[in-house]
Amino acid sequence: MTRIIFLLSHLLCFSVIAQAQTTPSKTVLEYVNPFIGTSKMGHTFPGAMAPFGMVQLSPQTNFQPLFKNGKYNPETYEYCAGYQHKDTTIIGFSHTNFSGTGHADLGDILMMPTVGDLNLNPLPTANNPTGFYSTFTHEKESASPGYYQVDLDTYGIKAELTASDRVGFHQYTFPESNNSHIILDLVYNIYNYDAKNVWTSIRVENDSTITGYRQTNGWARDRKVFFAITFSKPFKSYGHKKYDQVAYNGFYRKFNEFENFPEMAGHNLRAYFNFDTKASEKIQVKCALSSVSTAGALLNLKTEIPHWDFQKTKIETQEKWKKELSKIEVETISEADKTTFYTALYHTMLSPIIYEDVNGQYRGLDQNIHTSNGFTNYTIFSLWDTYRALHPLFNLMQPSRNNDMIKSMLAHHDQSVHHMLPIWSHYANENWCMIGYHATSVIADAMAKHVGDFDTNHALTAAINTANTNYFDGLGDYKTYHYVPEDKSSASVSKTLEYAYNDWCIAQMAKQINDTKTEGTFTNRSKNYEHVYDASIGFMRPKLSDGTFKTDFDPLDTHGQGFIEGNAWNYSLYVPHAIEHMIDLRGGKEKFTQHLDSLFTMTLDDKYIEKNEDITRDGIIGNYVHGNEPSHHVPYLYNWTNAPYKTQERVRHILNTMYGPTVEGLCGNDDAGQMSAWYIFSSLGFYPVLPGSQNYAIGSPLVKEATLHFENNKTLKIIVKQQSKKHIYISKVSLNGKVIKDFTLSHDDLIQGGELIFEMSKRPKTH
Repeated sequence: MTRIIFLLSHLLCFSVIAQAQTTPSKTVLEYVNPFIGTSKMGHTFPGAMAPFGMVQLSPQTNFQPLFKNGKYNPETYEYCAGYQHKDTTIIGFSHTNFSGTGHADLGDILMMPTVGDLNLNPLPTANNPTGFYSTFTHEKESASPGYYQVDLDTYGIKAELTASDRVGFHQYTFPESNNSHIILDLVYNIYNYDAKNVWTSIRVENDSTITGYRQTNGWARDRKVFFAITFSKPFKSYGHKKYDQVAYNGFYRKFNEFENFPEMAGHNLRAYFNFDTKASEKIQVKCALSSVSTAGALLNLKTEIPHWDFQKTKIETQEKWKKELSKIEVETISEADKTTFYTALYHTMLSPIIYEDVNGQYRGLDQNIHTSNGFTNYTIFSLWDTYRALHPLFNLMQPSRNNDMIKSMLAHHDQSVHHMLPIWSHYANENWCMIGYHATSVIADAMAKHVGDFDTNHALTAAINTANTNYFDGLGDYKTYHYVPEDKSSASVSKTLEYAYNDWCIAQMAKQINDTKTEGTFTNRSKNYEHVYDASIGFMRPKLSDGTFKTDFDPLDTHGQGFIEGNAWNYSLYVPHAIEHMIDLRGGKEKFTQHLDSLFTMTLDDKYIEKNEDITRDGIIGNYVHGNEPSHHVPYLYNWTNAPYKTQERVRHILNTMYGPTVEGLCGNDDAGQMSAWYIFSSLGFYPVLPGSQNYAIGSPLVKEATLHFENNKTLKIIVKQQSKKHIYISKVSLNGKVIKDFTLSHDDLIQGGELIFEMSKRPKTH
């Protein structure tokens, strides 16, 4: 009996081993969870799009108007990306979205399939208790790179979405009905208000093709989106409703414009297209976008998806994602870490986006039509966020794209009536959001790392022009006083510090091309941070135009104290180009270490952040705010003290607590990929504290192994020995056999490939 039991157990063991050997491992796509960060503050969305694609096709679950009773409505902030995981309704699928920005726009060309009596209100109102929305459950919803599907329970419709670079591809499986509809909602906007739509136009070209455009005035004050939509099945009838007060309609009054009339125009339109459907009948819809014209949209449609094979487009887009995501192969301590890593990497490729038609034409900042020459044009430059880690990550893993992005920024400068590089630009508009002129950082970083073939002399000229635009955001006063006076401009200290860093970047650009005069001028300007440091209290502090410091000052408060989205404790550590001098100003390494310790361990009362919607408790450790960008370099500053092991502690703690594989897995706005780029760099073991230089600061890697495949066909293998949740300290690090003693890695050394080996320990190395 014992022998039989032994043989059975042996056979069972062999069976389990055999099964384990034959079970296929998960693909990189299966480690991406697009629902991470779709909670209130993450502001990401689970749609279908190609890497860096113009079309970002995503469900919209609800909306709040931008204003209520003439005042800003804070509830609108939850819908920066149109989707909230807590919601149980879907009002349609829009083709443009921002990923994780703290302000918003877009939400263009919303489509919604319905069945039954036609209803053109998206949600219930006082006058209409129903709407065309559908309820849904997360159990019947899924998303992966390039694909999204959900059951619209109200109508018994299965909705599936995929996309190429410029075309959204919908597939709706209908029930049997002689009353099926596809609604085209051109009233809907993200961050909507009554006058946002400037004009909307639709043409019914034939019984299955429509074209049109919409012009909006929002965050981008003159934004045009052209579209071409084609249905796989002819519609039997169509019509629209106009939500305008029409004072004059000319001789269009001759017609019944609202039913089966092939021209529709007005400020706010909702159109509908009617079908008879059989049980389980699929109606497919392709929607192409263009910034140029409806002809451009039609060209994009015919070029990118000339067929009706939904599965073919889905597979092609998934292959694009697989190629991009596989540029970094990782092994991690847990499956959860691997999901978090690849989702973060996915988030870094949602913007900037391609912004040109397949023939290279695009709408420029001057609202004229241009043709890209030798580059692909991009838009969505959230530079105050993304200069810190996203663009440095591109310089490492996407240098050709970053080269094109810089050429796009230079085109922006050339088309700008201000002769300025972009500040925060999207869709042929500058929206002027945030501070500094951080395109200079992106360009300087590329030049320092020898990325790209853009015209460096042109780039330097553009940077100088930008830095000398006196009427921009306190810049003239900055040049006059050598700081931004608080009584002349808000957020004066933040502006002074960021201008000083930007000036250092320009000096580095000038140094690269041997322009010693410009280098000297901007090196001197880069020292202006010294003028807002108050040695008597040890903080950066607002200074008035008479040369005195602001008296009513609280270094803990994030509101009205001379800083933007931060306080003096955080922003006083923002001198990335002169860290050693910053430490000396504070009394040396020991006192500076104590100050950093206090930052991470003190308690920040809610009253100090209650007026700042970008700073929430879930993104704070002590008084360190990881949920917002100004502090992202701070955990690495211990490397410039005698306690670099504390950088390793802080970085690993942030990786483990501020990110995760859940809908709350981002502790703040992803801010167009910056929050995720921090995670990618830090998981690999290093971070670009000073964009514009060759150097990365070493932290504490979270991966067990990683393989980075560079565009130069070289491969870097990262090996982390004794990796575990408790082995967070580095005992030794070496690159290709050379021991690294200063906790600094060089970009040029890394991209030559080889082996980067971290040896980890449970105990800190304190000497």
